[in-house]
Amino acid sequence: MKTTGTRRSLAWLPVVWCLTRLMLLLFVLKVYVFPGPDVTSDVHVIYQGWYDVLSTGTFPLNDVTWQYPPAAALAILSPGLLPFLDYATAFFVLVCVTDLAVLALMTYAGRRPGRSLRGAWVWVIGVPLLGPTVYARYDVMVTAVAMAALLAGARHPKAMGALAAFGALLKVWPAMLLLAARSRSAWMSALAAGIAVTGVFALAMPGAFAFLTFQRDRGTEVESLGALVFHVARHFGWQGEVRLNYGSIEFIGPYVSEVSTGALFLTGAAFGWLVLWRLLARRFEQHTLADAAFVAVLMFTTTSRVISPQYMVWLIGLAAVCVYFPGSRMRLPVVLVLVACFVTVLEFPYYFANVVASDGLGLTLLFLRNGLLVAATLIAAGALWRATVPPATPAAARPRVSPADPADMPATAP
Repeated sequence: MKTTGTRRSLAWLPVVWCLTRLMLLLFVLKVYVFPGPDVTSDVHVIYQGWYDVLSTGTFPLNDVTWQYPPAAALAILSPGLLPFLDYATAFFVLVCVTDLAVLALMTYAGRRPGRSLRGAWVWVIGVPLLGPTVYARYDVMVTAVAMAALLAGARHPKAMGALAAFGALLKVWPAMLLLAARSRSAWMSALAAGIAVTGVFALAMPGAFAFLTFQRDRGTEVESLGALVFHVARHFGWQGEVRLNYGSIEFIGPYVSEVSTGALFLTGAAFGWLVLWRLLARRFEQHTLADAAFVAVLMFTTTSRVISPQYMVWLIGLAAVCVYFPGSRMRLPVVLVLVACFVTVLEFPYYFANVVASDGLGLTLLFLRNGLLVAATLIAAGALWRATVPPATPAAARPRVSPADPADMPATAP
């Protein structure tokens, strides 16, 4: 029965992948137009502009929308590998190829004894839920590296460390994969790889760390958790506006800096909780590494000043690795994240005009999506804590030592 079910699953995986990815390609190539704003403009305009600058041997020093670590240049330059295609088409093709590589990796890993193909199915189903945006950003490439790092974690800690470091130099967040790494070799490998790759970029291309300043100056993006304050406040006379700022649509006006600071405080609190968890955790199983990475990225995504739709790709990838382990405690949070992905494609790009206008439909979609992320975060964090941190022994349950009876005391000389 189990073998038959596995064979059927293996047969359907490539079929569903091909149908859904053909749909995504048709949208990004504009054979069919997806409703809402054009999500491919980032590739046609921004990425291609960066490509022209990076090709000269320097980073976009005067472009505040460049907010990525130095290895991101590799993703932006990668369409040059297909010179027979125009830049945008080559980019979409490479993202699709990376997507296929992830499917192959999850399928191969899922056929091992004691593992599951559920991870492959989460990837196949979750990615198209985000619509064409997922192929119009380079986040699939980053997520592929992060997933490979987690899958290597248990048996090849050095490879995991190197991949996590490389992923962090693509888009920072894969550094959180090391949170539950217990092997010293994983950390040493990450450190060595990070220094080596960073050094190469620092020496070869000026402006490798300009992204730090540009990222620091970001505000509150309209899809973030904190933005809900201003969406509601607009109905009560808040005197602010929505504007394209630092590459995203953000709120500008009174109290925005305070809310942005509040978001940073929440992120700091999340980091503090993760550090406390790591200090107290004692029970580590094979799936703990993936579960902890999923919780960490979920926390930082939910509390961020910016929740762009492509951020959900990170969660899909980590969710897929979690459920690849049958013992994972993250099944309910994974379902909530998948539902949140479907709501995400509704709020962007389908009804993004309603979101920007803060009307009833836009508010409903944002409250629903962000509410699902908050619920997933709290449930996932609780499950991770219960599974790994031993409960404190109540004082009443501790064995009591009775005071010695005076009659039992040895006699002493006067």
